[in-house]
Amino acid sequence: MIVRQFLRWVQTAPAGDRAEATSALARAYLYSDLSKEDRLAAEAAMIVLLDDPSPLVRRALAEALQNADVAPHGVVITLVSDQRDIAEPVARRSPVLSDAELVDLVGGGADWMQAAIAARDPLSRAVAGAIAEVGCAQACLVLIENPYVDVTASALARIAERHGHLSAIREALFARDDLPTETRQALVAKLSNSLSQFVADRAWMPASRAQEIAREACDRATVALAAGRDADQTAALVRHLVSSGQLTGMLLLRALLSGNMHFLIEAFVELSGVNGERAARILSDRSGAGFRALYQKAGLPDAAFTAFRVALQAMHETGFAGDALGASMLKRRMIERVLTQYEGAAEGEVDFLFAMLRRLAAEAARDEARYYTADLIAAA
Repeated sequence: MIVRQFLRWVQTAPAGDRAEATSALARAYLYSDLSKEDRLAAEAAMIVLLDDPSPLVRRALAEALQNADVAPHGVVITLVSDQRDIAEPVARRSPVLSDAELVDLVGGGADWMQAAIAARDPLSRAVAGAIAEVGCAQACLVLIENPYVDVTASALARIAERHGHLSAIREALFARDDLPTETRQALVAKLSNSLSQFVADRAWMPASRAQEIAREACDRATVALAAGRDADQTAALVRHLVSSGQLTGMLLLRALLSGNMHFLIEAFVELSGVNGERAARILSDRSGAGFRALYQKAGLPDAAFTAFRVALQAMHETGFAGDALGASMLKRRMIERVLTQYEGAAEGEVDFLFAMLRRLAAEAARDEARYYTADLIAAA
């Protein structure tokens, strides 16, 4: 009877009064000890109020029901299809919405709807995966920064693939401790490409030179990322580099000249198909027996074979890197020894390799100088 009188009253009451009464009705439904008949009547009244011409009324209903796990599903699903200021808080908070409904809203929703769902607490793995796959950059950024999300490594990789060219997305992903190494490297590659394009577009240097510098910077960062990783992480990184076409002879030579034997073994395993135990045995053999066959099976350039062989011999003499820092820095002594094998070379691929080794030697010298002066300052 009371609900019937309420419905007659709302036909003529001002919008502000209707909104207050609607809020009171919803709270009574949620928190009062109503009889079954009264609850059904109250629910029917709320369904009728969904058609109220004033957004004040519908907003009051949304605000009252947005956090309630006993809110009528039919009312909630209609509110989440309303205008933004009504639908957004319901999409962000309502526990009544199922994962399937949220995924559907992500797929067909506006950017603000996707961002609202990305901020939910908690946010399931399935919904996070949908946002990673089709969500706008804003929604993906909200998801990355949401501490209550259950997100997989593959979802983070998909976000990096789709939106990694945006600085805000990159910074948010880099800040995550659970970001896989291969995804971190993919972001580094995107950043290098962006910087290369930026420099070339402004004609600060030729595009080819900008690309070369960017590639070398990316290779340096990749070797640093590989340092100190466990076997599974290193293997995953190598597979990513192969699939993305980044595992070049120059990158491998840099890793070797940095003393990162674990990365080198995984790379030869992936490129040659030889098992890890055999590859490790060949690379650790001081006599060099079997290395040429392994090198050729990996499909690496013939012109760089001598550089690899000499660098490998130098590594055996100087010892392997014992920590992450050691495996990420070029070894100046090793590079200088390799350089002596190419002095006087003046043409073809060997000339290119000689120039590259000279640049690596200069880089190693700068790194040594930085750490030396840092140690002097620390000691002082």
